Amino acid sequence: MTRTLVAHAPRRAARLRGLLGGSLIAALVLGSMPARADTLEQALIAAYTNNPTLNAARADQRAVDENVAIQRSFGRPSVNASVTITEFLKQAQTNFVNPDRAVNGGLDLAVPLFQGGAVRNGIRAAQERVAAGRADLRSTESVVFSQVVTAYMDVIGNEAIVALSANQVEVLEINLQATSDRFEIGDLTRTDVAQSESRLAVAQGDLENARANLVSARERYIQLVGLAPTDLQPPPPLADLPALVDDAVDVAVQNNPDVIAAIERAEAAGFDIRVVSADRLPRVDAFTQGGYQNFLGTLGSIPGEQEAQQSNTSLQAGLRLTVPLYQGGLAAARRRQSQAQAASALENAVAIERDVVQQARSAFSNWRAALAVIESSQVAVEAAELSLEGVQAENTVGNRTILDILDAQRELLIAQVDLVSARRNAYVAAFTLLAAMGRAEARDLGLADDVPFYDPADNYERVAGKWWDWDTDPDPVVQSPRTVDIPAQSADVPTEDQPGSGAQEILEDTNKGEQPAVVPQP
Repeated sequence: MTRTLVAHAPRRAARLRGLLGGSLIAALVLGSMPARADTLEQALIAAYTNNPTLNAARADQRAVDENVAIQRSFGRPSVNASVTITEFLKQAQTNFVNPDRAVNGGLDLAVPLFQGGAVRNGIRAAQERVAAGRADLRSTESVVFSQVVTAYMDVIGNEAIVALSANQVEVLEINLQATSDRFEIGDLTRTDVAQSESRLAVAQGDLENARANLVSARERYIQLVGLAPTDLQPPPPLADLPALVDDAVDVAVQNNPDVIAAIERAEAAGFDIRVVSADRLPRVDAFTQGGYQNFLGTLGSIPGEQEAQQSNTSLQAGLRLTVPLYQGGLAAARRRQSQAQAASALENAVAIERDVVQQARSAFSNWRAALAVIESSQVAVEAAELSLEGVQAENTVGNRTILDILDAQRELLIAQVDLVSARRNAYVAAFTLLAAMGRAEARDLGLADDVPFYDPADNYERVAGKWWDWDTDPDPVVQSPRTVDIPAQSADVPTEDQPGSGAQEILEDTNKGEQPAVVPQP
């Protein structure tokens, strides 16, 4: 089935409305980009306009568009002019006239009338590959957006983990001081001090690892978005997520751009078979040839005759029939080759569909699992807080050791980190699920309302029908900004006076307050 390529395909309302819970209203527009991207919407818009991978994919699609014009050119007239200047250095002795030099000019016009369907099927194959390329562009856009969402959530999550780890170090430092003071008065043993020192050293190492992870997350964000992350805000909730895994698979099979691209390429491969089949069919061309010759006054004359004419012209026109009779098996080999390639494209379409089904089911499972982990982690955090309070109270009456308190403090930190990670994982998995369903692109997310939307159909209509050989585009220039001038990122985290930040919201949701020292002061 051949799809007609048009500039603006019908837009279904479900595809055009934003899937993010709130409308993605951003201040970023092309040509007036702020110096920071504080919200997920702004980060996606910045990537949409500045990401080099996405801009390169758009340029690749423009190159694919030209294949239609190339195929159409094979069915159009061709005109060739030639000029030859010949210097006769030695003439044959039997010549009656011996010119010294000659100028020959020719003009040939050829019009293909019938080429066995090669041109028509070549155009159809090119159009199918344009449609496949548009689907590939959608896929690239979806992949880039998924990477941006992952990087955004990684920054927020790692900021929260750094804050939790820093708080743990602070608590253990107070604990070590209190333990040392109690040891000095003989209330605790040297073992208690050593245990406190050990836990503090481990916590300090964990903090450094958390800081390194935060720096890596911020640098990854810069790589994708082109801007440094500054005070990232909580992401909006995702909407229109499927209730059942079968619903996700049904949408993915119909709408995933990778599946669409594979189907289009399989259809193009079918037209390729028809193109090479034309190698065995007759061809008919109309032609016109004009010639001009001038000996530049060097053509002598035969004795007794008048002086020879120094120039002459000629003109011919006709039809040319070319019938291939035998090509050494080339035509059959090319057809068999195209058939094998078409078979490969068909199998590849099935393989990609299988991949998409797996992606949709896995993303759905990961999303639901992360939601369950959030619930269990919240329970774990609350229980760990109560456990720590109880162990501390029991220690005051001698029923618990310092090690018991340290273990309870460690369990609370682990539960808090697990909760932060689960929230990050749930959001990323949900967006990955939308991407597998083909619903994670600019139009789906509402970004097309806030920035100039890149429509690949515009370039196709611009170039598909061009005839003139000297038509050209401006020389390419880099559109994506470099990031080498953005300062290297630190591991600083938002403070409590930034209540709107994503990290602070996560910390508040983990019921984290200032934890008391593990060991009371003597």
